[in-house]
Amino acid sequence: MEQREFTNRTNPVIEAIVSRSSTKKFSDDPIDRCDIEAMLAAAVRAPDHGLLAPWKFIVLQGDSRHLLGSAMRNALKGRMPDADAEALDREASKALRSPVLIVVAAETKSHPKVPEVEQLVAVGAAIQNLWLAAHSLGYGAAWKTGSHAYDTGVKSALGLRSDEQIIGFVHIGRPVQKAPIRSADFLGRTTWLSPISD
Repeated sequence: MEQREFTNRTNPVIEAIVSRSSTKKFSDDPIDRCDIEAMLAAAVRAPDHGLLAPWKFIVLQGDSRHLLGSAMRNALKGRMPDADAEALDREASKALRSPVLIVVAAETKSHPKVPEVEQLVAVGAAIQNLWLAAHSLGYGAAWKTGSHAYDTGVKSALGLRSDEQIIGFVHIGRPVQKAPIRSADFLGRTTWLSPISD
C-alpha cells in the first residue's frame, strides 16, 4: 500500500504536530516570560501515570546561560585534558545557541505501580508538549542531549542531584533556520490486525 503524506490544515493540533521540525539556528530576540510560562503549563499536562509529576524544569536566559556554558567547558576539560582554548570556548557556546534554554530533568520515584521507565517516558512527553506549545506560539525548538546530560558536574551546576536525569536541553527562540520536516513514514512501522472472526 502506498503511503500518502498526511496533513490536516483544518485541525490545528495535527497541523502543529506534522509541521514541526528542529530549529538549527535561532535569532537573539528575547522571549516574553508569559510565553515561557504558557509552554511550561502545556508541558505539565503530559500523560503521567500515578500523577507523580516526575519532571523538573530549569529555565536559563540571558547571562544565566553562562552557568551551563561554564559547566560544559569544565566537563569537556575533564574528559579531554588536552583540549585547546578554541575547543573549550566552542563547547561553552553551546549554551548560548538560543535566547532561552530549558533544561528538563527527571526525578523518578520508587512506586509499586509506576516503574521508572513510565516516569521517564512521561518526562519525554512533557518535552514534546513544551515543543509543540513553542511551535504553536511561533517559536522554534531543538532538543539536545549528549555527554553533558550525564555529567555529574553539569548536574551539580544546575542544582540537580547525581541521581536525577537530564532528559533534554531544550533550546527555544525565533527560528532563523529549520531542519526539513521529516516524512510521515508510519506504514513500514505499523501492523494492522484484522478483527478475529468466529
